[in-house]
Amino acid sequence: MAKRLLRNVAGEVLMLSRGLAAFLVSVGLVVVPASAQTAPNPVQQSVTTDAQGGVVFRVTVVGRTIPTVNYRPRGGDTELDMVGTALMPRARGEIDVSGKKGYIEISGKFDRLEPPTRFGPEYLTYVMWAITPEGRATNLGELQIKDERRVRVTTELQAFGLIVTAEPYFAVTQPSDVVVMENAVKRGTEGRIETIDAKYELLKRGSYLMNQAYANLKMKTPEPGTQLDLAQARNAVALARVAGANEFAAETFAKADALLQEAEQARERRRGGNAVQQPARQAAQTAEDARIIALQRQEEQFEARERALAAQREAEARARARAEEEARQRAEIERAQADAARLAAERQRLDAEAAKIAADRARADAERARLDAERERQAAEAARAAAETQAQAAREAVLTAEAQAQAAREAALAAERDKAELRAQLREQLNVILETRETARGLIVNLSDVLFDFNKATLRPGAREKLAKIAGIILAHPGLRMEAEGHADAVGTDDYNQRLSERRAQSVSAFFMEQGIRRESITAMGFGESRPVATNGTAEGRQQNRRVELVVSGDPIGTSGTGVTTGDAVGTVGVGR
Repeated sequence: MAKRLLRNVAGEVLMLSRGLAAFLVSVGLVVVPASAQTAPNPVQQSVTTDAQGGVVFRVTVVGRTIPTVNYRPRGGDTELDMVGTALMPRARGEIDVSGKKGYIEISGKFDRLEPPTRFGPEYLTYVMWAITPEGRATNLGELQIKDERRVRVTTELQAFGLIVTAEPYFAVTQPSDVVVMENAVKRGTEGRIETIDAKYELLKRGSYLMNQAYANLKMKTPEPGTQLDLAQARNAVALARVAGANEFAAETFAKADALLQEAEQARERRRGGNAVQQPARQAAQTAEDARIIALQRQEEQFEARERALAAQREAEARARARAEEEARQRAEIERAQADAARLAAERQRLDAEAAKIAADRARADAERARLDAERERQAAEAARAAAETQAQAAREAVLTAEAQAQAAREAALAAERDKAELRAQLREQLNVILETRETARGLIVNLSDVLFDFNKATLRPGAREKLAKIAGIILAHPGLRMEAEGHADAVGTDDYNQRLSERRAQSVSAFFMEQGIRRESITAMGFGESRPVATNGTAEGRQQNRRVELVVSGDPIGTSGTGVTTGDAVGTVGVGR
């Protein structure tokens, strides 16, 4: 139950860790005097109940506005007054704001500040804050208790207002609503002054104590002469414990508690001021971190429980809906069964009356004639229905046949398209290696350089490399065939040229079979000098006639590859004499 009580406090503190939410900013041209602002509310306690009927302590922040000034970097000094609010109207202060290169320096002094414990035993010190026009509050530091409270700090902010609040310790991350002083622009201030009323949020009194009495805190009572830093550290650790940090941020809380114990031991041993002050201030900072982490984790835990409860409620609602639907369906079935039983009883009654009427008829022959006529009519109706059924079946058969024919036509067209696409794809692939074009016989591959040595059928290494690439492409498409056709020029006898063209075609065929082409997928033929493609009267023409033509065909690309004619424009593989 105590964890649920922290839900709303954790929500507000979670906002602090994210840099505070954006606030409403109203632009004005006149400074609002502190006396015109309303005093903060007394201790805030708003109690409600959660979904399980438990008590939830709700803490809400309050809004307040302050005039802010836009200081120019390296623009000289600006003097401001710090005036007391309705909580401490006698308090006074003087502030000097100096624009430096990359930062703003703030120095000032304060007097007539009364002890902060007058606002509650948990308040032990005063902290000065810078408030941006968007309402973001930045802790500028603690006003140390001396003969005269002075401050000298720097900030990277350029436009801001200044306030002083009473706090339980110096390391707080959001100002409380105990605002005792605010800045006021003095007449004759140097530099460009842009006064903006910024609305910012404050934690109401009672928030740190989580609705508990201060006397219930497990905190050591400050002894006479106790350093303020040590008292603040005790305060911070006790308030972190109240927020559940010892359970939800145990590691960080343990570190803060250890630092506090270190400071306590240094005091008991009467060691120097720094030996107490340093671990005490670090303990206060670490305790604030633990408090924020604890409240965040409690909020996350509470939200997870709320989501689980919502999911459970939703599941229960769905189960109830299903049960109601099943009950409704059962009722419908039972009602339908009752209606069927009633109709069956009505039919039985009607049948009994018909039987009585039939039994009472005196003429059995007339009854038989009527029954015969009825049977004939029914037979005629059955025949007509059968004829209609057959006619419908015939119509459906015709439609089915037409649909099948259309599907066959579309399949044939699709097959032709596939073959054409594959043929174009092969042409592009082969064309990367050799010049390739398409003819009625199939894809014709043309190799421009020489394949064979002079008067030999041995393939040269460059030719073997190119033919190996062609073989790889052909093997990737089963069903393709190749025809190697050798040709020669007119130099020499017909018989010699015929045999040379045959050996060269066979050499190309044998190489392809070595590359994995099946024997039945490739043929080799020699045509000698019978099919020239150029004149034999010149050396250039004779070189064109010495060739081996590769014809790629087959059903996958829609060509047969047969029927060579002299007029075919066939690609060639050039050869030597």
